[in-house]
Amino acid sequence: MKIPELLLNHRIRKEAYRMISLLLLLISSSCHQDVKVEKIPFNTLMQLQFKKDIAIARVYLDSIKQDPSIKSNFINSRIYFKKAEPLLSFLDVENYGFLNQPNILKVEEEDYTDIKIKSPGGYQVLEEEMYADSLNVDEVIKQTELISNRLNLVQENISFKHLKTYHFLWLFRKAIIRIALTGITGFDSPVLENSLEDSKVIYKSLQTYLPMLEDEFNNSNLLNSWNTEINATLTDLQGDFNSFDRYHFIKNHTHKQLDLWNQTVTDWNVKFPFELAIKNNAISLFSTDTFNINYFADQNSSTTTPEKIALGKKLFYDTNLSNNKQMSCATCHQPEKAFTDGLKISKGVSRNSPTLLYAALQQDFFYDKRAGGLEGQIINVVENKNEFHTDLETLEKTVVSDSTYTKKFSKAYPNRKINNNDIRNAIASYIRSLLPFDSKFDNNINGTESTLTRNEIDGFNLFNGKAKCATCHFAPLFNGTVPPDYKESEMELIGVPKYKDTVNATISDDLGRFYIYKTPERKHFFKTSTVRNVSKTAPYMHNGVYNTLEEVMDFYNRGGGAGIGIHQQYQTLPPVSLQLSEQEIENIIAFMKTLEDKTMKY
Repeated sequence: MKIPELLLNHRIRKEAYRMISLLLLLISSSCHQDVKVEKIPFNTLMQLQFKKDIAIARVYLDSIKQDPSIKSNFINSRIYFKKAEPLLSFLDVENYGFLNQPNILKVEEEDYTDIKIKSPGGYQVLEEEMYADSLNVDEVIKQTELISNRLNLVQENISFKHLKTYHFLWLFRKAIIRIALTGITGFDSPVLENSLEDSKVIYKSLQTYLPMLEDEFNNSNLLNSWNTEINATLTDLQGDFNSFDRYHFIKNHTHKQLDLWNQTVTDWNVKFPFELAIKNNAISLFSTDTFNINYFADQNSSTTTPEKIALGKKLFYDTNLSNNKQMSCATCHQPEKAFTDGLKISKGVSRNSPTLLYAALQQDFFYDKRAGGLEGQIINVVENKNEFHTDLETLEKTVVSDSTYTKKFSKAYPNRKINNNDIRNAIASYIRSLLPFDSKFDNNINGTESTLTRNEIDGFNLFNGKAKCATCHFAPLFNGTVPPDYKESEMELIGVPKYKDTVNATISDDLGRFYIYKTPERKHFFKTSTVRNVSKTAPYMHNGVYNTLEEVMDFYNRGGGAGIGIHQQYQTLPPVSLQLSEQEIENIIAFMKTLEDKTMKY
């Protein structure tokens, strides 16, 4: 063994011994002569485990600075970071986000006076630097120091004191969901594609936490069931990244673990103070009972009710709300076309009409994210001179003057007068009801059908693996709202061409997000839309440039805009071919067609 390796192993052992000594000191401090040792709280045990994992991750980072060419030090540091991930990602979302962010320039736009441009940093960036064709030692050391300093900040400041059993259950479930929806897709291991090994590390970490809460289990068989299931999961997390069967992993493991999780909630008699993005009783990731719709709604939005939905539906189809009495919301969002209009560019506007199905399960609206909520989006439509061409006051007067609305409003919003806020909320409530989750794919992964073909299953696995589609279109929504926290809907620059051309291609004239704050680094950025019901929503892209899914897949397979000669500094797609065969492309398209909902009448 080389001297640097000996020194490294010595430092790791020293750090581990230091943590064990702290634990022994803690135990001894709670002891008195002839007095029974008190049980150490689970959050204290977790804190010790966490600090040990972070400390060792930093030891390996320090070794990178000594010799950046030894890639195993990066891999080992990342292993210990992944061991700490379940706790870190729950207790310190901001620092976890920094440490695990993609190697893409980050732009934060609050308003015209508060625009921040941040260079990326963290393990993903370091991975790309370590495994680049030529090693940039200065950049590697810079990224290593950034990560190490941030881990030190976390280690010194993170608090476990407030951690209760329901917090643990939430973080435990969050880790399971992250593995299913981003972990096994290669989202945070873009070069090494080390997702399966990462996932095993995280499951082993979760398995380490469970005995710390052994006393919470009233049914000891339930703890055994968890260990049996995790061991079976570890066995199945084998093989090549591209050939891994993600469909059966989610169906046979993730969903089983959600069921076990709910059994644990009952066994521990845990009461949650509120719900996060995923409902507390969810047992599937692909169901109408998966998401807490209120989590995605404006803070001032009232609870959705059947009466509000019915009222909103009537308003949605009412052409009297527009200035010329000829346009309604349904003009551009027709149910038979999955709430699109089938046009390349919608009438009176400059972009293609996106589907409203599942639109409520995102954080921003319009292709350029200029509206932060459904009610805000409706204001834009009402005031747009090429759409409703009116204003909120006139909208309110129009509804008040129609006696057919009086009774419906009194039921939906009792004890108050009709007002524009409630009008917009009713329409938004109807849109929030458009979450069918009854596609062929949903029914199969939930076990209520067994009709998927081998090609369709392979297509899902390619979509979430080799083709990297799911690193932007995250299951189960297949849009850009990032799981498992669902706090951000991503924007991408993929280089969509002006015309369907692969020889002399030029980028679309539409500058997208740039028009909102005039940030140069946001030119040609657009929100990632959903792939659900994509078989019904042609033509595709914000400008409707592609008429078929085959054309769309050809664009992505070439490497996006870069693959057809459109070179943009901030393109977020890897600018290289996906190397997909014709059969693989056919399988991906076959899978996407299984996402067509059976219920098309709303």
